[in-house]
Amino acid sequence: MAQFTVRDLLAQHERLGLHLVAGPIEAGDIQRVDITPLEGLDTLSAGTLAIVPADESPEPYRVDVALRQASARGLAGIVVTTGLALAETAVALAARGRVPVLAAPSVRPSDLAVAIDRLLSGGASEAMTRAAYAIEQATAAAAGASGTIDEILAAAGSALGVGLSLHDDPTTAWTDNDAVCIGEVPIGRLVADGTDAAADVARPVVAALLSRVAQRQMRDRYAPTQSRADLIVELVLAESSRVEGFVGQAARLGLPLQHSHVVGWLKPTGRADPEARPPRSVEPALELFALQLVEGRDEMWHIAFIQDEALLVSSEEHGAGDHQRRLREIGVRLQRYAQSLTGDEWVYTLGLGTPQLGATGLRQSAAEARIAADSAAASDRPGGVEVTDVTGLRRVLLDFYASPISRSLLHDVLTPLDALGPERAATSVRTLLAYLAHNNSLVHAGRELTLHPNAVGYRLKRIREVLQLDLDDPDVRFAVELACRVRLLGASRH
Repeated sequence: MAQFTVRDLLAQHERLGLHLVAGPIEAGDIQRVDITPLEGLDTLSAGTLAIVPADESPEPYRVDVALRQASARGLAGIVVTTGLALAETAVALAARGRVPVLAAPSVRPSDLAVAIDRLLSGGASEAMTRAAYAIEQATAAAAGASGTIDEILAAAGSALGVGLSLHDDPTTAWTDNDAVCIGEVPIGRLVADGTDAAADVARPVVAALLSRVAQRQMRDRYAPTQSRADLIVELVLAESSRVEGFVGQAARLGLPLQHSHVVGWLKPTGRADPEARPPRSVEPALELFALQLVEGRDEMWHIAFIQDEALLVSSEEHGAGDHQRRLREIGVRLQRYAQSLTGDEWVYTLGLGTPQLGATGLRQSAAEARIAADSAAASDRPGGVEVTDVTGLRRVLLDFYASPISRSLLHDVLTPLDALGPERAATSVRTLLAYLAHNNSLVHAGRELTLHPNAVGYRLKRIREVLQLDLDDPDVRFAVELACRVRLLGASRH
C-alpha cells in the first residue's frame, strides 16, 4: 500500500467534508480507518485514523484525555463528526503529541469511513468515486454565474486533488478525448499535473464541459462581429441597386459603412485538383484565428466567407495612412495559417483591394481583391500576394481574365492562331494588337514592333487568312483587341 498522510486526506477535503482544526498536517502514515467513541481510542493500534461520531463538541477535559491517549498509541489522527472549538490546552496537546485533529461537520461516520478506506486502498473504486465528484464540481462551476474556464479547472482540480490545466498543443485533434474545442477547432488539450487514475476518468467529461463554455464565450464575445460579417457578404453579393438599403441595417449592427474599407480575398487552390474543395474544418479554424489575431487593434476588422473563400475587411475613418499595408500584414499571417492547416496539398492566394470609401467602396475593394486572387490562380500563379493595378483598363482586363466564361469566349476568338504553334501564335497576337491599337496603321504598328510596314502587312495578311475575321468592322476590331490584351495579360502572369 502506498503511503497516505493527513496531507493527502486534506487534498480531498471538499469531497470528504472535513478540515484540519489542530495538530500537524504532516504526521505519521494513515494505515487504516476505524469508527470509535472518544473513550475507545486506547483500544486502537498505531497508524489508525479514528472517526469519532458526535452531534456536539465534546467537553474540553474529554478531548484532553483523548489527545494524550492518541499520542501514546501513535494514532494517525482523530476526526470528529461535528464542529470543534478546541481549548488552548487541546491545541497545545495536539501540536506537542503530533496528533492531527480534524472536524467533519454533518458527515455520516460510515460514509466518511468508506470514502477514506477507498482512498487508502486505491484502485478502480476510489478513482471512480473521485472522478465522479470532480465531474460534479466542474459541472456546478460551469453552471455558475460566470462559469469561466479557469473556475471549472480549479473546481475539478480541487475535487481530484490533482491540478488540471489547458495546454496549447498543435498536434491536438478535435476527436481526441482530452481536446478542448470550439466547434471542431481545438484550442488546447486538458492535462493533469501527474499520473492519476481518477483524472484520466474525469478528463474527457471536463474537456467537453470546457468546450461548451469556450463555445459560449466565443459566441458572446464575437457575435456582433460575426453578424456584421454576414451583412458584409450580403452587401458584396447584392445587386448594385440594393446597396443603399444596407445602410440602415449596418448602422443598427454598428458597421460604419461611411468609413474607408480595404478588403483582402483569400482563395484556396488544390495542387492536384484546382476544382477540389478544402477540408471543412479549415473555415472555422481560420475564423477563430482571425478574430483572435485582430482583437484589440484600432481598426475594425471582419472575416467572412463566400463558399470556400475568405474576405478580410479592415475599416477605419478616412485619412489614415498605410491602410492597405496593415491589411496586408494581417492577411499574410492568415494566409500562412491557412496553409499550415491544409499542408502541401493546398495553396492560398491573397488578393488585395485598394482602400475605398462607403458601401460602394467596400464592394469595389472586394471586387478588386477577388479579381487579383482569381487572376493569379487562373494564370497558374497561386500562393502569392496579388495587388490589383489601380488603372481602370488593367482592372477591366483582370476582371475579364478572372472570369472563366469571359476568358473562354475571348480565347475562342484567337484559337485558330494556336494551330501555328506557340511561338508563331504569340508573335501573331503581339502583331495583331499593335496593328489594332494604332487604328489599323501599318506604319505605327511597325514602329512599335521595330519592323518595316511591309513586314507588318505580310504578317497581317496571314493572320486575316487564319482568323477569317473582318478587322475593318469596329465591333470585330474591339473584340479582337480585347482578346489579344487578355491573352497577353495571362502570358505575362506565367
